[in-house]
Amino acid sequence: MQTSNPLLSDWKDRFQLPPFDLIKDHHFDEAFDEAFLQLEKAINKISEQSDAPSFSNTIEALERSDRLMEKVAGVFANLASSNSNPALEALQRELAPKWAKVDSDIKLNRKLFIRIDTLHKNRMNLSLSSEQMRVLELYHLSFVRSGAKLKDSEQQKLKKILQRLAELGTLFTQNLLKDERDWSLIVTEKDLIGCPQFIKDAASEAAKERGLDGYIITLSRSLIVPFLQFSPRRDLRQKAFSAWELRGANPGKTNNLDIVQETLTLRQERATLLGHNTFSEFKLETEMARKPEKVTELLMAVWEPAKLMANRDAKILTEMMQADGFHEKFLPSDWRYYSEKRRASEHDLNETELKPYFQLDQMIKASFHCAKKLFNLDFHQIDAPMYHPDVRAWEVTRENKHIAIFIGDYFARPSKRSGAWCSRFRGQSSMDKIQRPITVNVCNFAKAPKGQKCLLNFDDARTLFHEFGHALHSMLSDVKYAYISGTSVARDFVELPSQLYEHWLSVPSVLEKFAIHAETNKAIPKDLLEKLLKAENYDQGFSTVEYVSSALVDLAFHNETLTKDPMQKQKEVLDRIKMPAEITMRHATPHFAHIFSGDGYSSGYYSYMWSEVMDADAFEAFNEINDPFSLDIAHSLEKNIYSAGGSLPADELYMNFRGSMPKVEALLKGRGLLNI
Repeated sequence: MQTSNPLLSDWKDRFQLPPFDLIKDHHFDEAFDEAFLQLEKAINKISEQSDAPSFSNTIEALERSDRLMEKVAGVFANLASSNSNPALEALQRELAPKWAKVDSDIKLNRKLFIRIDTLHKNRMNLSLSSEQMRVLELYHLSFVRSGAKLKDSEQQKLKKILQRLAELGTLFTQNLLKDERDWSLIVTEKDLIGCPQFIKDAASEAAKERGLDGYIITLSRSLIVPFLQFSPRRDLRQKAFSAWELRGANPGKTNNLDIVQETLTLRQERATLLGHNTFSEFKLETEMARKPEKVTELLMAVWEPAKLMANRDAKILTEMMQADGFHEKFLPSDWRYYSEKRRASEHDLNETELKPYFQLDQMIKASFHCAKKLFNLDFHQIDAPMYHPDVRAWEVTRENKHIAIFIGDYFARPSKRSGAWCSRFRGQSSMDKIQRPITVNVCNFAKAPKGQKCLLNFDDARTLFHEFGHALHSMLSDVKYAYISGTSVARDFVELPSQLYEHWLSVPSVLEKFAIHAETNKAIPKDLLEKLLKAENYDQGFSTVEYVSSALVDLAFHNETLTKDPMQKQKEVLDRIKMPAEITMRHATPHFAHIFSGDGYSSGYYSYMWSEVMDADAFEAFNEINDPFSLDIAHSLEKNIYSAGGSLPADELYMNFRGSMPKVEALLKGRGLLNI
């Protein structure tokens, strides 16, 4: 179509990249209007046609129906989370219920469902390929779970629920972003005595980002966590930690507790309408776990040994604090500081010595290197307009054949929500033509001062590898239908490719090659490398407790009697499991974006641990033959996991790769929690 709106024009870039340099905020209104109009016309054409339903005129037609929407929404969603501003945030609030309404209108279109239902009932007589059969079954299930079989009055009620839930998720996210963006702790050079230089550099750079002189501590994880690790100022640690904990719970407009309460109420109403006792039962129906009881079983199997280890560690850390002259109660804001001191003492390992070896650019190269050795992928940086000057892009090829575009957006900034994630501007499919993906990794690493190299800690490097594992899942996708491409898999399976990829960071040959000192350019010494790998499971009691407690609270919210006071419910759960007082949940309820910014991980935060059972077992396939880069196993891994998308149920995909399902012992062994 002829238009001056770049979102509605054909993208002339040789990779069909969005023309970020031309796209302005005001373009989205017109683009979404047109995308919604085209989607509505396409759905009406499918549902109103007189031809008998076929896979081609119904399911494949549905696959084509939202191409413009995918194009426009792909750009918008990524910008709204990684480079937001008031205009985009306002549009996001406006669009959330509209999206929900349109989705409901499609899923509750009776004529359309009759066509899909007819195909589903007759599916064994349609001569479908296995992939087509899978896509048909998933479409049918999606419509049923969206209320297609409900009465008219029930459907109308469900529509309102879903629209409101979309609004609430957006508000939750924006409140959290505002709390994170607005808070900072102004500190002086004197306040930073005892902190390593990299913290001072990051604090200085954070101040500049906000147009300030001097130093500030922000709520970006890559800045606040090192500050909590190294600052000897107990008073400042408490102040920073308190602000971190209070995100979403501060008095005023950004308080998320009413949003949480309403969200939980509406989710239960939704589940009841659809014939389930609890939202967890509804949500887990399509996941590998299937039932809440299986999730509880896994989490508690890990909780008890982790808690035992954490309690032992807490006693040691308390004694260390008392030796420093502090005889008050040991606080959660004390843990990271004394744990870092203990690590330095027991393992002869400290972050200051280690960090210069983990340059961001070297770790990016390391992640590419592993992808080359495993999957024969090459990465060539390209010069193309991006949505922020810090963002970089690479063409991914295999034997000179185009595979994908990979975009890396690594640095924290006020316009970006916290955390790290993988997203896409375009997914993979080959139904009508070959469409290769455009995938983006977004992180929040502290930016180094101009002219200096950005340094990561080992956890940051692991995060980079984790998100790149998600990116590979998207980039290597090789299916016909977009509906099942890339990361379109069960939620408790989607973390397997990402968590599995973390293992290659710890392969000694990788670190020997890429852990290069930022100043001396020398490789990490063998003795330091050995100490690092030996200490990999250090503080597992702490990290496991803060994660599992969050997962158990999430499950309780969605599988137990509806609460009128979310914070009281959180307290009840933590009291019941005897949460160590020295540790807090990784994500307290008011800032638990995984489960309240949308439905994605609701009643599903356990997924990381569910996948970890598999990733620990999956990497054993390489360990069993003592070759972390075995081409035969890598080929099977790509074929059955990374390229397969959702073409089969998750357990079948895993069985095809490994031959059997793993047991929780694989995870306990991996975390050093066996025989605690």
